[in-house]
Amino acid sequence: MFAIIDIETCGGNYEFRKGRIIEICILVHDGLQVVDKFSTLINPECHIGTFFTRLSGISNEMVADAPRFHEVAKDILAFTEGRIFVGHNVAFDYGFVKAEFAALGYKYKRETLCTVRLSRKLLPGKLSYSLGKLCSSLGIENEARHRAEGDATATAKLLDLLLQLKSMTPQYKNMGAADLMSRKIDKIKQYALDKLPEACGVYYFLDKEGHIIYIGKSTNMYSRAQSHFNTREKKGLKMLYELHEVDFETSGSELIALLREAEEIKRHKPRYNRMRKSDSFTHCIDWFKGNPGIINFKIVPREESENALLSFVTYSTARDRLESWLDEYTLCLRYCGLTSDDSVCFNHQLRKCNGICSSEESIFDYNLRAGKILEKYIFPDPNFAIIDKGRSPEENSIILVENGHYTGYGYYDRSEPIHSPEELRGMVKRAIYYPDTDDLVRGWMKGPRSYKYLPFK
Repeated sequence: MFAIIDIETCGGNYEFRKGRIIEICILVHDGLQVVDKFSTLINPECHIGTFFTRLSGISNEMVADAPRFHEVAKDILAFTEGRIFVGHNVAFDYGFVKAEFAALGYKYKRETLCTVRLSRKLLPGKLSYSLGKLCSSLGIENEARHRAEGDATATAKLLDLLLQLKSMTPQYKNMGAADLMSRKIDKIKQYALDKLPEACGVYYFLDKEGHIIYIGKSTNMYSRAQSHFNTREKKGLKMLYELHEVDFETSGSELIALLREAEEIKRHKPRYNRMRKSDSFTHCIDWFKGNPGIINFKIVPREESENALLSFVTYSTARDRLESWLDEYTLCLRYCGLTSDDSVCFNHQLRKCNGICSSEESIFDYNLRAGKILEKYIFPDPNFAIIDKGRSPEENSIILVENGHYTGYGYYDRSEPIHSPEELRGMVKRAIYYPDTDDLVRGWMKGPRSYKYLPFK
């Protein structure tokens, strides 16, 4: 068993009043994977200089309420008891920990292993063996460099690779890290492809600890998984190297797969998904008809929204969208809430506004252009259901929209007709509402799809 340790300090050498540990992370490794973790900031009981704050990002304010070393000493003893103390340049980390215990009158002693020395032996010829440069050359990312947990996690991944290299038969001992990674990816590829069906649905990639690292959807999950393994992108290869388990759920309907993917990404926030992670929408573009009947658009905080057309995670993204409409539909700044209500807008002076604000354009002509936006972003009916494919030939799926917003989905036996809206609602599993799901439904409906549209009151 190993205890992989990284510390951050406020000095290059241990000194009781100006060189102390300010953060520690211990990862317990059973020789195959990390099985436990201890991580905490530590109040050093001395001032952290600006150099070390810039290096680690840890300030005096951050550690003010953190435990002192003597308050976590028992935890450090427990997490390292009977385990090999592992560090990248282990003499530094081990030396500081020993010195902190010595200041408490305790003699701390552990067997040590240095991943720098082991890397030099098993990975000869590298330009640098610093943690950052070595990991970068091996495709090991560290998103929290010079923080204890980030560096400890990178060291753990490095140790995984070194242990595999060390245990390999003689003919493979000189195999490069890239070849080793390729062999592991090939192995998990066959496992993933054997497990995923050629069906429509949502699939999940999980790491050794069972954490979901990626969520995807496809009308053919088997074929989509194959495409992942054709990547040469660094981040994609790193994801495949961490991939340990695959799971999936069939949906039958492509729209349900889209909606489930969006909901699950917001719920789990997998580190390799880039889109649709945010579940907090702060601003909306509202629309209304003002006096004398001109269509208006306005950015408002979400809690103040009365008639939202679209929702956004930041004000700036809402502003970008509204400004794109200004150009595309020749809208007026005044009727987009971007200038005062009684002035001729500046865009009119630039000939980017046709003059609705100076009575030079008719309301009819202006509303004709503004109305195209409403047609694009408002459902044809406030209440309706989409009847689509089910998970088997005997089944249909239902996607429900009520009061202009996506509500949920469900399935029913095709041989049993729907008699009333109440019966339809009873078949639907209610979903957590996120405004971007309405966009998914609208976008899907505009494609060349085959489905039944069922409006109701």
